[in-house]
Order: sequence, then C-alpha cells, then structure tokens
Amino acid sequence: MLIDNVKATDTENSRRCYPGAGGDAGPAAVEEKTEFDVVIQEVPANSRIAVIKAVRALTSLALKEAKELIEGLPKKFKESVSKEEAEDAKKQLEEAGAKVNIV
Repeated sequence: MLIDNVKATDTENSRRCYPGAGGDAGPAAVEEKTEFDVVIQEVPANSRIAVIKAVRALTSLALKEAKELIEGLPKKFKESVSKEEAEDAKKQLEEAGAKVNIV
C-alpha cells in the first residue's frame, strides 16, 4: 500500500517536472520547409561543358570558379533558396546533364 502510494506520487511529480514525460502533449507540429539547398551530385565527362555553362548562367561565377565548382562532387550549388528557385536550378542543371538533388 505504501509502495503503491509512492509510485503514484512519483509518476505525478515526473509529469509536472518533465514536460512530455507524462505523454499529455499533443502531436508535434510539422513545419513546412521553406529554404532548400541544391546539391550537384555528379557530372558525366561528356556533359561538363554544358553544366559549366548552366552554372555560369545561374550564378555570377567566372569560368574558373564554375569549373572548380563541378570538380570534387557532391557540392552544394545554391543554399537557402526558395523551392521554386531550387526546382528551376535543378531543371536547368539536369537538362545540361548533371545529376542534382534538392535538400
């Protein structure tokens, strides 16, 4: 009887001291992602020139920087951009021959 009373009191105290410990919390709200990163995964050798041109068209990078960007992949191409901008960049890079992911 004393043990049951201690267990009941302990459970009530843990609910007050540790929010969420009692399981009284509702479902967690899922936040919709608003910023995306465009990652170039791979560029086939036969598509390098076209991808470099696409990179230069989408950014203000010089030829040398665009070439360095597509070496040593995977690399983030654009960071914290809108979904529309990320999808547009992905479409243009894929048309040039690159394999691209949006994260």
